[in-house]
Amino acid sequence: MKKRIHQIDLFMKYPHEVQEELLQGLIRKGEDTEYGKSHGFSAISNYQQFKSEVPIVTYEDLFPCIERVMKGEQNVLWPTEIKWFAKSSGTTNARSKFIPVSQEALDDCHYKGGKDLLSMYFNNYPEANMFSGKGLVIGGSHQLNQFDENSKSYYGDVSAVLLKNLPWWAQMVRTPSLDIALMDEWEEKIDRMVEITSEENVTNISGVPTWMIILLEKLLVKKNASNILEVWPNLEVFFHGAVSFTPYEELFKKLIPGNQMRYMETYNASEGFFGIQDQTDKKEFLLMLDYGIFYEFIPYEDFESENPKVLSLDEVEVGKNYAVVITTNAGLWRYKIGDTVRFTSIDPYRITISGRTKHFINAFGEELIIENAEHAIAEACKKTNAVIDNFTAGPKYLDSGTRGGHEYVIEFTKKPDDLDRFIQLLDEKLREINSDYDAKRYKDIALLPPIIHSVQPGTFYDWLKSKGKIGGQHKVPRLANNREFLDELLSPKIHS
Repeated sequence: MKKRIHQIDLFMKYPHEVQEELLQGLIRKGEDTEYGKSHGFSAISNYQQFKSEVPIVTYEDLFPCIERVMKGEQNVLWPTEIKWFAKSSGTTNARSKFIPVSQEALDDCHYKGGKDLLSMYFNNYPEANMFSGKGLVIGGSHQLNQFDENSKSYYGDVSAVLLKNLPWWAQMVRTPSLDIALMDEWEEKIDRMVEITSEENVTNISGVPTWMIILLEKLLVKKNASNILEVWPNLEVFFHGAVSFTPYEELFKKLIPGNQMRYMETYNASEGFFGIQDQTDKKEFLLMLDYGIFYEFIPYEDFESENPKVLSLDEVEVGKNYAVVITTNAGLWRYKIGDTVRFTSIDPYRITISGRTKHFINAFGEELIIENAEHAIAEACKKTNAVIDNFTAGPKYLDSGTRGGHEYVIEFTKKPDDLDRFIQLLDEKLREINSDYDAKRYKDIALLPPIIHSVQPGTFYDWLKSKGKIGGQHKVPRLANNREFLDELLSPKIHS
């Protein structure tokens, strides 16, 4: 672990050299693939040529190639055999994405990220004792790839793909057993996990906050305990990711009281492992530059243009929002992952996730991104003693004679002391941190104050369940530029 910390220090010191060398290696590796031949990889010797010869693509652009690989063809996007695919829905949208996962992506990206997470954890906390017990991981499910009944390829949530491919020694220090962790029926799986892990010495937990809360709350009921430390007295760290932790922070502090608990966030996805929270006092990610991923960035305001400006790592600026483009060791070439990030530092390169390119509200020119909404809700919760479980928001469109606004559906674990005050604080914070929103709210010219619907506990869970999206990587979309999610959540069916 100490040796790896030294290697991390090196890429922090020489970021551009590491990325340039990595790109050259990816191009050489891919030049004999079908994709490499069609885009002239063999003649590409530098980043500028790569930029001019290889197009920026979305999942939809790349899907014809991915589909062929799923049906058993090889050497289409990447030269080594692809037999695993990470299934990702991203949100509750019906369409699933199937991201190819090569052995290189497993070893040099996803697992390397997991090892680095531990290296940084022990570097920050040398006295940590998490290996004295077991780790609980909430994984997804996997199944045979059904695109071709003769194919020997598999797909599942990225967490399930990783669990299935873990070496035997790693399986020995985790709980529950693999057959339970990979169960398809989510509710039964949670119940079985509670049953098994309630008797284990769990020292560390990993997963998506939304689903971890459900497990912890069921655990308290089973053991008739007032907090989790009565069940797992040696619990010391929660490794989490996939959704912002900000809305869940207070709830976890209630479930796991005291000062012994630590929280460490990761930025990983089906497409790769991108960042780790390396500082204990700051909620930002060190961008991991030697994981077989080459990074490019599109300025947020240029994202929708036909020929967007694309920047390499040495061209980005602190404080600006960028859409992320990646080239990976699993054959994703100049691929838009759909996330936006903001650089907090360029020496070393550290980022925060500012939102999704498709998850925003801009119905009235206000350009509200997820980071804005989460920041404002956290502030309003803090000042009204509220704790939230889940939320989503969208536009309330202009009607004849009325102005538009934003409408929120919020499931509170603890309701605000004063809901009107909560709304006022939310609005004030949004105006403070988003000048476009503030301009539209000035004297109610274009936007009225937010509308909030406080819904019953379990509303979001029931909604996800009704869409067959329980567990794994499925998560509630925070913002939408239409009313699809709002109208579904407010419909009588969900509340009946």
